[in-house]
Amino acid sequence: MRPLRGIALKLGSVLVFIIMSSMIKTTAAHVPAGQAVFFRSAFAIPVIVVWLALRRELSTGFRARKPIGHIWRGLMGTIAMGLGFAGLGYLPLPEVTAIGYTAPLLVVVFAAMFLGEEVRLFRLASVALGLTGVLIVLGPRLTILSGDATSHREALGAMLVLGGAIFAALAQVFVRKLVLTENTSAIVFWFSLTATVLSLATLPFGWVIPSAQEAAILVGAGLLGGVGQILLTSSYREADASLVAPFDYASMLFALLIGYFVFSEVPSWTMLTGAALVISAGILIIWRERKLGLERARGRKAMTPQG
Repeated sequence: MRPLRGIALKLGSVLVFIIMSSMIKTTAAHVPAGQAVFFRSAFAIPVIVVWLALRRELSTGFRARKPIGHIWRGLMGTIAMGLGFAGLGYLPLPEVTAIGYTAPLLVVVFAAMFLGEEVRLFRLASVALGLTGVLIVLGPRLTILSGDATSHREALGAMLVLGGAIFAALAQVFVRKLVLTENTSAIVFWFSLTATVLSLATLPFGWVIPSAQEAAILVGAGLLGGVGQILLTSSYREADASLVAPFDYASMLFALLIGYFVFSEVPSWTMLTGAALVISAGILIIWRERKLGLERARGRKAMTPQG
């Protein structure tokens, strides 16, 4: 285990994914979300295949023991990606990032509902704290019955991103089931392939011919998506998940910087307060999981015969 290397890889993946989202955002006014999902997924595949070839994992990377599980995971993940990309056209980048933090909180709830995982008071309280933060972020946007057209667009954007977070959480529940039987490389590859195929279903809903600049941006976003996935996967090979997971929240810092300097987006104190609560809740859950994992490991060690 090389923890510092793992942290560096995780931070690299977070930065790459935020840059990718920024690139998608620049095309959102003209390119439909489904078409953006196609570029993001299709052009990630060559990067992933080259990575698997270099690691000599092509055979395991293509092997799917439970194809139906991959299809369900791909469906949930593709919907999540599409809704998130659509939301980028309506809301500032930091706000989209903050609402997206709902996903790991909902994973706790969905894992209890669908996987039978035990959820105790501490995690429930942390989830409640995080969801309170989400409501604070969403509050100014939920002006469905009042406000002008801009307010209505922002409300729609908030609902799209929140819906994306819900489906992202469902996708993670399927991933938790897949890792019991599937290789990580296979999960990464088959998701990109499934998302590429599923995104083609949005063709009848108005794909456009992108300009040369838009096409280059979308292809670049896809390539970066593949690189980000590789960095993310590699980070968990180098260090414990409980160590690198909190660095997901560095995405807020990157989103604030890119939002301000690239899109001239100035965050409100309300958004920052809500985001701080969501981040705090996520870190508390990760800390609790790490503590319980250490306790279980000590218990197993104590039960191991000595001598």
